[in-house]
Amino acid sequence: MSSHAGPSPKDDKNAAPPLPAPLRVPVADSHTHLDMQSGTVEEALAKAASVGVTTVVQVGCDLKGSRWAAETAAAHAGVHAAVALHPNEAPRIVHGDPDGWSRQGAREPGGDAALDEALAEIDRLAALPQVRGVGETGLDYFRTGPEGKAAQERSFRAHIEIAKRHGKALVIHDREAHADVLRVLKEEGAPERTVFHCYSGDAEMAALCAREGYFLSFAGNVTFKNAQNLRDALAVAPLELVLVETDAPFLTPAPYRGRPNAPYLVPVTVRAMAAVRGIGEDALATALAANTARAFDYGA
Repeated sequence: MSSHAGPSPKDDKNAAPPLPAPLRVPVADSHTHLDMQSGTVEEALAKAASVGVTTVVQVGCDLKGSRWAAETAAAHAGVHAAVALHPNEAPRIVHGDPDGWSRQGAREPGGDAALDEALAEIDRLAALPQVRGVGETGLDYFRTGPEGKAAQERSFRAHIEIAKRHGKALVIHDREAHADVLRVLKEEGAPERTVFHCYSGDAEMAALCAREGYFLSFAGNVTFKNAQNLRDALAVAPLELVLVETDAPFLTPAPYRGRPNAPYLVPVTVRAMAAVRGIGEDALATALAANTARAFDYGA
C-alpha cells in the first residue's frame, strides 16, 4: 500500500462502523429514522437483516416524515410505522416557525388552528393498518423553553387520545421532562401499550414505569461511559418490558460514538445490554423480539 494512501474507514470518524457479528436470535430495532440515514431503505434493511435485525419501527417526527413512515411501512413487510408531531414540532407549528424537522419551507401563520390541522392528519395516518404506533410524542424541555411548554403539552395530550382511540402503541419522547411526562400520562390515562423511547430516566423512575406496565426502550447511549443511570435502570427493569432501539442516525453505541448510526448496529447495544443484565445474548434477544412484537402488536 502506498504511504500516501488516505485514512482507512476505521480512522474516518464519518465512516459507517463495521458490521457486528450477527445475532443468533433475530431482534427488532424499535425506533429508527431511515429517512435521516444515508443510502436506500432497501440497503438499510438488507444490512440490518444480515446481522439479525429483521424488523424496524420507522418513526415520524412531523407531517412529512409521518407520511413517509406510513408509505415505507406499506411497502416493506419488515417495517412498521409510528406517526406523530415531535414535541419540538408542536411549538414550531403554533408559532408559525418554518424551520421544521423536514425543513419544509415557509408555513402559513401558526396558532392553535394550525396545530389542530396537523393533529388531524396524524389522526388520519394513525388509522392505517401498517401504522403500529403514535409517536414520537411527549415533552422536551432541553430544546424548547418555557414559551413552548403549553403547545407541547396540548400536542402530547392529543396524541395520547389518538393512540387510545386507534388502539396503537404510544411512543414517548421524554427529555428533561420526566415528572411532567408521568403526570400527563396519569391525568390522561396511558394507552394499553406505552413505550418510553430512548429511556433517559434513572432506576427509581424505571421502577415507577414498570409498575404502570410501560415499556422501556434502550438506545446506544446505554453504552456511554457517563450513562451509569441508564445501566442502573436497565438492571432493575422487568425483562418483559425491555426493548432495544438505535434512534439512528443518532446515539451510535460505543466504541463508534459520533459516527453514523443505523439499524445494523443493534447487536452492539444488545450485547452491552446482556452484559448489564448478566444474561446471555440469545436469552435477551429472545425477550427483546417478543417484547417489541407485543408492544407494537405485530406477529413476531
